[in-house]
Amino acid sequence: MVSEAVKAAGPNRWLQLVAGIVCMVAAANIQYSWTLFVPEIVSGNSWTRASVQVAFTVFVVVQTWATPIVGYFIDKYGPRNVVLVGGLFTGLSWVLNSYASTLPALYFAAAVGGIGVGCVYATCVNSALKWFPDRRGLAVGLTAAGYGSGTVVTILPIAAMIKSSGYHETFFTFGLIQGAVIVAAALFLTAPTGKEVTYSSTVAQSRRDYTLGEALRTPVFWVMLTMFTLTVTGGLMAVAQLGVIAEDLGVKHVEVNLYFFAMAALPFALMLDRILNGFSRPFFGWISDHIGREKTMFFAFMMEGIGIVALGTFGHNPWAFIILSGIVFLAWGEVYSLFSATAADTFGSKHIGKIYGMLYCAKGIAALLVPVANLLMEATGSWTVVLYTVAAMDMTAAIAALLVLKPLLARHHRLNEAHALKAREATV
Repeated sequence: MVSEAVKAAGPNRWLQLVAGIVCMVAAANIQYSWTLFVPEIVSGNSWTRASVQVAFTVFVVVQTWATPIVGYFIDKYGPRNVVLVGGLFTGLSWVLNSYASTLPALYFAAAVGGIGVGCVYATCVNSALKWFPDRRGLAVGLTAAGYGSGTVVTILPIAAMIKSSGYHETFFTFGLIQGAVIVAAALFLTAPTGKEVTYSSTVAQSRRDYTLGEALRTPVFWVMLTMFTLTVTGGLMAVAQLGVIAEDLGVKHVEVNLYFFAMAALPFALMLDRILNGFSRPFFGWISDHIGREKTMFFAFMMEGIGIVALGTFGHNPWAFIILSGIVFLAWGEVYSLFSATAADTFGSKHIGKIYGMLYCAKGIAALLVPVANLLMEATGSWTVVLYTVAAMDMTAAIAALLVLKPLLARHHRLNEAHALKAREATV
């Protein structure tokens, strides 16, 4: 049953959720539209593809590894101030990209973008987890969906502007737009106060708020970090390399016809991928609210692994490329709702910004493997070895969700309950 406090806070917490989603949508281009710029940057400069992709790695590493620090600033200065700074840095990043004439300048702009998006992403996810403990999977899924599918409305305009005006002007124009939108939406953000939240009645959730140090001393944290790294690698590689994979598979410019319109395979796949990537986050989050996080992880991670194997096998067909890349993104996007919700269920809400920030560093670890994937492909002449490797990582995480994480979480919650009972008995 929903408490009176939650009923009273209902309209405000949904406003917080919407504001967070808007911020995430505006921040999404830096990661999810990057693949459109890579070929143009390479052809317009005397740089190799691998050296340009280092900028993507710099962005992701900075974004993810700065998240624990962002968690500290959220607690100290509040969500509004942190996202305001994030909006300024996010817009500045692409403005700097528009002027970058050297690789170090490109890398510096990527680092600025990593700080900006890190502020936006960590704060908005933190807000969803704190305002919606009774619907964590759904709320954080909707928030993450803003980031995962936010570019669905900008993919075509960005691609068209790159073609008509060049990538320099495109960076500048869209940098100003996305920065302004984040700053405007940030003005609505606040933190929950008092007893405005309640807990789930179907998913085990800790009533104890762990500190970051306490969380790091539990085996559950390290198992989740390992699983997060394994699963995020494949999807992150696809985000950065999908355009390159399409080109190497010979389907990038192949036109597919849906009777009522025709489109090249790559932009069609990108548009579908953004939709499915965004849909998967609230969808799987909602499922996990009802059947549990671990079961949902097993199903989704196994689906991603199978999808990646199929992409490597049948991706030379443009229709198969579109459909299978969509399946990969559908099964990948939910990692950001499932792991964040599981972390908050396990360690409480009070310090979740710092704790999930440390857990989110898995994405930074995975980002280091993106350039390695390029080098491995160039060494073997095929994407097959790369795709099969990341598929095996996904399937390993899927099995671990049921055989390792589930019993560990059950033990963790039993110990919490025993500790709480002992504390209550001591006060009687």
